[in-house]
Amino acid sequence: MLFTDKITLDGSRRTGDGYLAANARVARTGIQTYLGREVGKPDMATVKVFRPESEVFHTDALRSFAHRPVTNDHPPEAVSARNWKTHSVGMTGDEIARDGTFVRVPMVVMDQAAIDDVEAGKVELSMGYACDLDWTAGTTPEGEAYDARQTNIRGNHLAIVAAGRAGPQCRIGDSWAAIPPVKDPHMTLKTVTVDGIPIEVTDQGATVITTLLGRISDAKTANDTLVRDHAAAIAAKDADLAKRDAEIDALKGKIVDGAALDALVQARGDLIAKAKAIAPDVVTDGKTDADIRRAVVVAKRGEGAIKDKSAAYVDAAFDILIDEFKPVDGLTRSISAGPRTTVDHQPVATAHAAMVTGLQDAWKTPVKGAA
Repeated sequence: MLFTDKITLDGSRRTGDGYLAANARVARTGIQTYLGREVGKPDMATVKVFRPESEVFHTDALRSFAHRPVTNDHPPEAVSARNWKTHSVGMTGDEIARDGTFVRVPMVVMDQAAIDDVEAGKVELSMGYACDLDWTAGTTPEGEAYDARQTNIRGNHLAIVAAGRAGPQCRIGDSWAAIPPVKDPHMTLKTVTVDGIPIEVTDQGATVITTLLGRISDAKTANDTLVRDHAAAIAAKDADLAKRDAEIDALKGKIVDGAALDALVQARGDLIAKAKAIAPDVVTDGKTDADIRRAVVVAKRGEGAIKDKSAAYVDAAFDILIDEFKPVDGLTRSISAGPRTTVDHQPVATAHAAMVTGLQDAWKTPVKGAA
């Protein structure tokens, strides 16, 4: 909310360049009375606003009165870089000082038309500033009741105005009361903090900045979530790769070198030879060593001999069969196999029939030397 004070400009002097320099009181502590419509309370005829010493002489408030533009009457809007060239006729200095219950500010009027107005008797000043109002009623340390309390006072401009009702006494609203209620949103300034830096902006600007800050916060939260999820995915992938590396190392440990492979082949061949010698009908193709031993034992001892027995028991039973197995030579194998008939009976019968037929037909053949 933008307020104005009114102060009499006195003690002025002209500089060598023709500027008008002065030192003026621009704000004070205590209670000021406003019209209700001036402070957004049209239902109240007047409003007593307390300006505490802690707010008036606050470092930020005093600093805000330095290097403010001086205007000839109050402009219909807050002065900023956007409109400074249009409204400014001078500037306040930076030697801000406390003067009892007042704030004293050096100033210089540089525009000739404004200087002419001052020299013609337009000698009162009205400080334009923004502040917040705390609508908590209370009582000043001096025991005076008030309706609201000013906080966060920030100077905007210092206006040269015509004589007002209060004359040289600091007042709020004298000149402002003659101006229609502020409708321009630029007239109300609020302080918004961005990255720890307080910035004075209009209500609309504050709303936009607050919205954008909210979106930035939401975007940061979403980005943090993405980064966290990505890190988790990378960690899971690293763990999977580590597991695969361990499996590869384990497989490398199982790789058989040439000599060992030859030994395995030899052992396999020996096993198959022994199995076939003991049980020629045993199928060995595609079987494991254990399956072959088991099949041989079953073939020779029957399934019941090793039912529910451990692999070690089966291996032992197979070894016993190997020990019991006695290879036989060719003669023993022939005797064991019994006599073998190799005569082809069909040629014998044919010869016998030919012989009988010859004897029966012998008379048909003449005898050599017979008459």
